[in-house]
Amino acid sequence: MHVAQPGPVPFAVGRVAFALGLAGLLPQIGAAALAWLDIYDGGLVAIAYGALILSFLGGMWWGLAMFRRLGQSLLVTLAVVPSLVAGAILALAAVHLPIGLAAMGSAIMLTLPVDRWLVAQGAAPANWMRLRVPLSLGLGALTIATGVIVAGAPAG
Repeated sequence: MHVAQPGPVPFAVGRVAFALGLAGLLPQIGAAALAWLDIYDGGLVAIAYGALILSFLGGMWWGLAMFRRLGQSLLVTLAVVPSLVAGAILALAAVHLPIGLAAMGSAIMLTLPVDRWLVAQGAAPANWMRLRVPLSLGLGALTIATGVIVAGAPAG
């Protein structure tokens, strides 16, 4: 007697994950506000938070890779790239913070093609891009905007 194996279990990003994901923009909004108000070095907060989230995104890709048999090697290789890029951009930011912030924001936005590929491969939930697009574009834009603010701030 042959028993059919169940197919892949459909999974989706739930409401709580959407809400908490969007709440993840709040620290960068705060960093931009700090930079704008010149209360504290919001640029340092923004570059650190951008690096943290970029590395976290790589960790999410790594976690998704663990559910794959075929193509796992490619995905875990891609998953380490965000941390390496974040580290290189932090070094750049130590030399010139506004350029580092622009690079960090751009790197965050450039993760979207990988996210799209993950959906196409069935490695990420079908509604993954509904979460990833506003988060990557929002965090990237906030990080770049903080760089613009920092670049325009008087030296001192």
